Amino acid sequence: MSMISNAGLNTSKSGGMNTSEENRSVYKFKTKEISFNCRQLSAMLSSGLTLVKALDILSKEQETEKARKIWQEIYENVQKGESFSSSLEAQGDAFPQFMKSMVNAGESSGQMDVIMKRLEAHYDKENKMNNTIRGALIYPIILLILCIAVCILIFTVIIPVLRPLFGDDPKNLNIIAQFLLKGNEIFLKYWYLIIAIVTIIVAGIIYAMKVPSIRYKIDMYKITAPKIGPLMVKIYTARFARTLSSLYSSGIPMVECLQRSSDVLNNVYISDKFKQVIDEVKQGEPLSAAITRTEIFESMFCSIIFVGEEAGALDDILEKSADYYDEEADSAVQRLVSLLEPVMIIFLGVVVGLLLAGVYPAIYESLSGLENAT
Repeated sequence: MSMISNAGLNTSKSGGMNTSEENRSVYKFKTKEISFNCRQLSAMLSSGLTLVKALDILSKEQETEKARKIWQEIYENVQKGESFSSSLEAQGDAFPQFMKSMVNAGESSGQMDVIMKRLEAHYDKENKMNNTIRGALIYPIILLILCIAVCILIFTVIIPVLRPLFGDDPKNLNIIAQFLLKGNEIFLKYWYLIIAIVTIIVAGIIYAMKVPSIRYKIDMYKITAPKIGPLMVKIYTARFARTLSSLYSSGIPMVECLQRSSDVLNNVYISDKFKQVIDEVKQGEPLSAAITRTEIFESMFCSIIFVGEEAGALDDILEKSADYYDEEADSAVQRLVSLLEPVMIIFLGVVVGLLLAGVYPAIYESLSGLENAT
C-alpha cells in the first residue's frame, strides 16, 4: 500500500492533482460507506449524468467532513482531466485496491455504470457478511466479559467478605479454599503487576501478528485447525469467489484477478500459495488445476471452476458459486460461534464451581461450630 501512496503522491506532484496528505493517510472508508457511494454513482450514471456531475453531487451527500473533502478532491481532479481511477489512487488507502482495479476496468471498457453496480453489489454483500460476524460474536464477547468480571469480583469482593469463615490457619482448609485465599492475596497486593503483565501479553500478541513468520503460521492454522479450519475455508471461499467473479466479469486479466482476489482474503498463507497459482496460470496451466494443487479450497469449488473453464462461462459460474458460498459462509459463522459459546459457559461454570467448592466447606464448618456451641 505504501507503493500506492507513493505513486499517488508522485502523480500529485507531476500532474497537479489536488490531494490532502491528512485525508490520504488518516481516513479510510468503511465497507458500508463504499457500498452507499457506489450505489449512488451507479444510479446517477445510469440516469445519464456525467461522471463529473455525479461526483459533484456525491461529494455534497457525504455525512462526515473528511469524506466530503476526499470526494471533493476527486471531483476537482476529474474535472481537470484526470482519470477517475488515478484520482482514487491519489487518495492512498482511503479506498480498497479492489475498487480501484474495478474502476480502472470500467474506464477501459466504457461501462462505468455497470462497474459501479457490481461494486455496489459486492460491497453490500461484504457489509452483510461483516454484520453477520459482528452480530454472531456479541454473545461470546458478553460471556467473556462476564467471566472476567466474575473472576475479579471473586478475588476483590467475595473472598474478603468470606475470609473470617476460613479461620486463622489456612493449612486446615481444602486445596481449593487455599487457592482462593492465595489468589485474593496476590490480586490485592500485586494488582498493578497483573495489569502490566496482561498489557505486555496483549502488546506481544499484536506485535507477533506483525512478524511475517508468526503471521504465516497463524494464518495457516486458521484453515488447517480441526473443526474451525473447514468453516474458515468456507468463509474464504465465499469472499474469493465473489471477488474473482466481479473482477473477471469486468474484463480484468486473470493474473491480476487472482492477485487482487487473494489479497482481499487478508491471509498471508493463502497469498503465498497463490504466488505459485499465478505463475502456473501465466505458463498456460488451467486455473482449476493450479488451485486444486494449493489444497486450500474444497474439491467441489475446484470442480466448479473446471466446469466454467470447459464451458467458457467462468464469470457466470463464479457468480453463482459466490451466491452459494455466501450462504455457506453465513452458516459457517454461526457454527463457529456455536463452538465458542459452550467453551465460555463451561469456563464460567468452572469458576463458579471452584468458588462454591472452596467456600461451602468453610460455611458448613462454621455452622457446625455454632450448633455445638449452643
